Amino acid sequence: MPVLRAPAAPTHDLGHARFTSLATPSRGSTDTSVWMVEIPPGAPATPHSLTREEVFVVLEGTASVRIAGSDGQAEAGDAIVVPAGVEFELANAHTGPLRLVCCLPVGGQGRIGDGAPFTPPWAE
Repeated sequence: MPVLRAPAAPTHDLGHARFTSLATPSRGSTDTSVWMVEIPPGAPATPHSLTREEVFVVLEGTASVRIAGSDGQAEAGDAIVVPAGVEFELANAHTGPLRLVCCLPVGGQGRIGDGAPFTPPWAE
């Protein structure tokens, strides 16, 4: 299995969030896309859903999580499992950095509101 070196800088910015592609089809993975996301304090959450299950692992900070209208918090070391087709949002719950690793099966797509599904560029 090849080692994919982490990029020196985030690969995508969307709103206030920064994404760093780690293992994606364009980088050599075939079944799973993995990336890191950083969300600064005070950044507004964007409600959205996915066509496949997505898993987040909190590396640093505390995430405010809303999945299917249910609120919770996740801290460093916690995993967040978002079922396919369920609206969710993540925000930074504190004043320090929030860093997460995200995993989504290749081919999984996002959807904002009633919009068309799209493949996030950090997962390509």
